[in-house]
Amino acid sequence: MLPYVVLSALLPLLAFAQDGGISGPTSSAQAAGYSCDPKQCKLPNCNCASTSPPGGLQPSDVPQFIVFTADDAVQSYTLDSVNQFLAQRKNPNGCSIKMTYYTSLNYTNYTLVTDWYVAGNEIADHTMTHVGTPPADEVNGNLIALNALAGIPLSEIKGFRAPFLNYSVDTLKMLAQAQFTYDSSAAASIPVTDPDSDAYWPYTLDNGMANNCLTVPGTCQGQPKLPGFWEIPMYAFFDDRGVDGPHLMDPWLDTANGGSTVNDTATLEYMQKTFTAHYNGNRQPIGLYTHPIHLSTTYPGVNAPKSTIDMINAFLDWAQKQPNVWIVSSIQLLEWVRNPVPISQLNNFAPLKCTAPAIDASQHICNGIPQNEAGLLSHCAFSDFPFYTCYGCPSVQPSPANPNPSQDNSTGQARHRISANCSTPFWDPIAGKCLCTDNSCTFTDLSRPIGPNGANLTGGDTGSSFANGSASPSTTAYIPFNGAAPPPLLPYGAWPAIIIGCIGALLGTYGTVSRL
Repeated sequence: MLPYVVLSALLPLLAFAQDGGISGPTSSAQAAGYSCDPKQCKLPNCNCASTSPPGGLQPSDVPQFIVFTADDAVQSYTLDSVNQFLAQRKNPNGCSIKMTYYTSLNYTNYTLVTDWYVAGNEIADHTMTHVGTPPADEVNGNLIALNALAGIPLSEIKGFRAPFLNYSVDTLKMLAQAQFTYDSSAAASIPVTDPDSDAYWPYTLDNGMANNCLTVPGTCQGQPKLPGFWEIPMYAFFDDRGVDGPHLMDPWLDTANGGSTVNDTATLEYMQKTFTAHYNGNRQPIGLYTHPIHLSTTYPGVNAPKSTIDMINAFLDWAQKQPNVWIVSSIQLLEWVRNPVPISQLNNFAPLKCTAPAIDASQHICNGIPQNEAGLLSHCAFSDFPFYTCYGCPSVQPSPANPNPSQDNSTGQARHRISANCSTPFWDPIAGKCLCTDNSCTFTDLSRPIGPNGANLTGGDTGSSFANGSASPSTTAYIPFNGAAPPPLLPYGAWPAIIIGCIGALLGTYGTVSRL
């Protein structure tokens, strides 16, 4: 096996390759040629691209949303990475933070996908093998495998993000045809303070795209017309250079203000400045779009940048001290846009509430709840990368050509794939039955009334050491995710795939950058 130092050397390459960065505006009003009649395009199923809040609400009546997402494989160390920012936090209604994981399947541990979904997070499609401008089998195969091996209902996989943010007009058409609800691959690349800002609230493609008009041929100027299909733009941060200094995915990996080295203090300053422009303006969402492996403290042999981790927590601590700030998943944001209620009515807004499945802890069922599924997971010991699942090991590794292989029953009883009319935590894949029907599945509401002025005092202050000028990690503990851990070492077969993946990632990035 290659030593960990080799992986450490490869990670900066992956950071560059998967950056999803932009270097300037990706659209303009002239290139967009966008026209939409709000009298004809009405919520909940149609929305014009606009910098103004949906539903005619005044900005003062609109919550400020921070969308938190992660891309790529799901493993214990990536979930730990996400949790060091979110586990200690709650929204103004007392609910734990939920996020969106755009999941690709190379090196993914399927049972952790199940656990993460059952915990209330959104699972979305990121292709099977992390391919930019993906063919249909990469996208549809991901759907099939996530359903078969992670037990995610097909109806709950609503969103897509293109690897390297590299998509085409045909990608959008394919997603709409496959009945996805939304894509989130296009950049909002012009500051909200600019009169020509492309920081639109999520909108439908009834009248074509309005973002990335300079970089994706065949889009904009009214195309493609995909009624009811949504685009959730990815909102960039901007440093002191303004429109010439955008930072999109993993902005903490970028240098700020044209500098030559990463400066966490400068990054925090421009993140706060951009947030304030959104908050004091039309309150368009802002996003933290992450590749969590870069900030993992539990990946063997990799020293995470602790100052950067503290800086991100300091930003979230600061943001959550502002009234009416909510950290949400992509689908939570979209549900609010489709039914925009004022701040005064958020107590009763179901998509922002939190519920827990009413399953007795003593129930022995492989259902995505760690205390229930202990001892029931199947270990699928493939040489390239092993994984665990509640739903039975496939006879061969899933691939775009064969995303749902026949089950390997040589090691025990066959497992049953989830029924279309059962909720994941109530499905028993060993017995092949649902513990309840749709109208009897019980979920407990854990929400509480929102405090005065929408104040959120539950941030946890995990970034306090950075705010106090210390480079040491915060001493405030976060709650690590309690799921099945993968084997501690990468198997031999994984290394050639990682190296090939790095080369492919660089080629994909070159293709993206060359269009900018």
